[in-house]
Amino acid sequence: MKFSAIVLALAAMASNTSAFVPAGPTFGVRAPVELEAKKSIEDIGDDFKGKKVLVRCDVNVPLDGKTITDDTRIRSSIPTIEYLREKGAIVTVCSHLGRPKDGPEDKFSLGPCAERMGELLGTEVKLAPDCIGEDVAALVGDAKEGDVIMLENTRFYKEETKNEAGFVEKLAAPFDMFVNDAFGTAHRAHASTEGVTKFLEPAVSGFLLAKELEYLDGAISSGEKPMAA
Repeated sequence: MKFSAIVLALAAMASNTSAFVPAGPTFGVRAPVELEAKKSIEDIGDDFKGKKVLVRCDVNVPLDGKTITDDTRIRSSIPTIEYLREKGAIVTVCSHLGRPKDGPEDKFSLGPCAERMGELLGTEVKLAPDCIGEDVAALVGDAKEGDVIMLENTRFYKEETKNEAGFVEKLAAPFDMFVNDAFGTAHRAHASTEGVTKFLEPAVSGFLLAKELEYLDGAISSGEKPMAA
């Protein structure tokens, strides 16, 4: 039976409250985000085999030119991707990088992120030429179990942050399932975080997001951290 959950933890805690960041004061409130399900990838298990899975990661890393100066966010996504590969999924990662203003900008290409992720996984991560369109559909369609693809920067389209329905449908079209492992952007109702859950089922959390939500749930339950009304 399908059920939804409002992730109130994201609304209650500031962005710097994390299992990986020292606790600090709460300065603001995030809008609640409705997830299609509160299950994690471990609840799906072998059902991933042969499925085309879209994984929303957060690889918005700092760059010096084309050189990544801190790959922590990419490293954090590896356990989820490795698990999906082991289960026989065809994995496609999507993310944003920076704040492009007027369409594609080479300095915001996810090329360096795909290369670094491939090094960490020990396998090639193919960078798609776009995040939507026929070329992307063909690349995903030709991929084999265990392959990893990275879509180009979703914010090359202004429709991403506007959660525009037509763009969402194109983004979701090649895929069967959705995994959200981008804690840092989980509060944003964007096409690649919230919009695709209307087209892809099941939509579940990856290891990183599940761990962060568990941490926040414990923090809220303990009442140790200040809460904003």
